[in-house]
Order: sequence, then structure tokens, then C-alpha cells
Amino acid sequence: MISPNSRRAHVVGLGLIGSSLGLALREQGWLVTGVDIDPTVTEAALAAGVIVASEPHDETSLVVIATPASVVAETAQKILAATTNPHAIVTDVAGVKGTIVDAVADPRFLAGHPMAGSELRGLTGARADLFRGCTWVLTPTAHTKPETYGTLHGILRELGANVVAVDADDHDRLVAVASHVPHLLAGALMNEASRVAEQDAILLQLAAGGFRDMTRVAAGDTNIWPDVLFENREAISQSLQAIEERLANLSVALSTNDHDTIVGDLLSAASARRQLPGRALHSENLAYLRVAVSDQPGVLAAVTMLASEMLVNIYDIEIAHRIEGSSGTLLLAIDERQAESFRDALVERGFEVGHE
Repeated sequence: MISPNSRRAHVVGLGLIGSSLGLALREQGWLVTGVDIDPTVTEAALAAGVIVASEPHDETSLVVIATPASVVAETAQKILAATTNPHAIVTDVAGVKGTIVDAVADPRFLAGHPMAGSELRGLTGARADLFRGCTWVLTPTAHTKPETYGTLHGILRELGANVVAVDADDHDRLVAVASHVPHLLAGALMNEASRVAEQDAILLQLAAGGFRDMTRVAAGDTNIWPDVLFENREAISQSLQAIEERLANLSVALSTNDHDTIVGDLLSAASARRQLPGRALHSENLAYLRVAVSDQPGVLAAVTMLASEMLVNIYDIEIAHRIEGSSGTLLLAIDERQAESFRDALVERGFEVGHE
């Protein structure tokens, strides 16, 4: 774990996410440096107190890359080659993970993606509380050390995020549905409304809460989206095709007066919406599982991804003792109501699990 005296972070890219992360880390006592490709943004971040300097400290223990997705891998490789601290952690916040993880196979790198944002743009929209209650995805691989995952998990939890582990390719497939396609649909709906409003200006005055909620993300930073969308084009295209089929079926149902299909679609959607998980971050009753793990590649990823698959939120993760040689121990804090089922699932996969 990182000691209070080693809390030095460097943020590369000072847009909305990077600047918000700088503010959030500083609020937790970190000394934060940072830089942006635009020198005027770096100067503004210094003036706003988001960062204290533009050059990273020699003892920097955390580097966050908040650049467009297409340059994350190259940036990470350069940083890792130049970093003198062998225990430093390098992560990123890009909305696509597969190509990045494939390109950066270094145990000091652990890719991530905070599911957070705002219709505001850049430094002016930065908020220290942007990540409170958000889901922050980490994508551990066979190269990921338990210490690296545990430390970064703890840092993100301090920022108020709910941390989950997902395979990088699964992340891209799932986030296409949960984030990328909704952004495109919001843009399409807003553009159609704008077209109609050219002839009937009153339309925009009729835009009620539902329309505003559905199109809010269309006002986001257009600079970051092209990279993400093209990097994840295959999964997004598949999702768009599935939605096109749904829309076509609804159109046929309307034209044929198929009342049952329309009602059934609305009912199933309403039921699914109500089942979306809540964002509560704290549990009054936690259980602690001790998981004996071997010093083999991919063991940590197997444990954390199983938790994500079972919707088990890991509130805290610790390395009970340093994992060297043949074995070690992970101490996981989870909701006690899920402890038994998660323990059984781990045992089924060959893990030795103790329950406190």
C-alpha cells in the first residue's frame, strides 16, 4: 500500500476527467502534478489549484493517463520506460480497453475506466466529487500483481467509486451497450429534434424531462468520443444492428395495430429499468473472506472478475501478507448477505477460503 508520505500523483491530460481526478486526489491529501498537450490548459490547471506543478516528482507513485483513447498505449509505454520508481502504478481512464491492454503488457500498468462524466467540458467542468457513486472498471490481466490491484482499488474507493473487475474485451462489448450506443442514440434523437424544429420551433419548448434526460449526454465533449467509438466500432455496430431490429419490430407493431407487442415491450423495459442496481457504496454489515492464492499468473483476475460476474461488490481488498514464492492471501470485504454464495463459488473453482 502507498504510505501517506508517498502520495504523489501525476495526471496526463487535464480535461474534465483528468482535472476532476486531480481535484479528487488533492482532496484526499495527494500532491498532484499534471500536464496537458495544450500549455494554456496546464497553466489554467495550475492557477485553479488542480495541480501544483507540471513536472512529475521523482517519487511519483501513481500516474493516470487521461488522454484520448488512441494515444493511451503509446503514452503508457513512454511513461513506463521513463519511470524510475519500480513500485509506481500507471493507469488510464479511456472508454475502450481491449486494444490498450493488448499493447501494454507491463505489471505496473492496470487499465481502468470510470463510468462518470458530465455535459460540461474540460477544466471548467471539473469537480472533486465527480467519481462518488460511479462504477470504476479495472481490467486486470495475467500480468497484474495483487499488490498493484489492491493499492489502486483502495485509492479509487477513497474517491468514492465502486470498483469492479472485468476482462478488457468483455468491458468493450458491454460498455458498447451501456455507454457508447446511448451516446450515439442521444445524438441521433437530438439531431432529429433539431431538424424538425427548423420548421416547428415550438418543438424545443415541448421538450420535457424525458427528452432532456435522454439527450443530456449529447452535450458532452465531442473531442473524446470519435477515438472511443472507432476503437470499439465492432461491438458498437453489433449493438446498433440489434437496436435497429427492435425499432423495426416496433414500427411493424404500430402499423399493424399490434397492441400486445407494444405493451409487452413497454412492460419488459419498465421491469428491466427497475432492476438496475443501486449505487449505495456503504454497507453496515461486512463480511471478510480470506482467499489463499497461488503465485500464478491470472489468479487475482480470476477472483476479482468472479466477483463482478456475481455482482458482488468488493468494498475493500488487502494483501494480508506479501505474495512471494508459492502462496499468499487476499482479504476481501464484501456484503455479508453475499458472503456465503461468493465463498461457495470460489471453493468450486478450487480456492481455499476462510470466513471471518
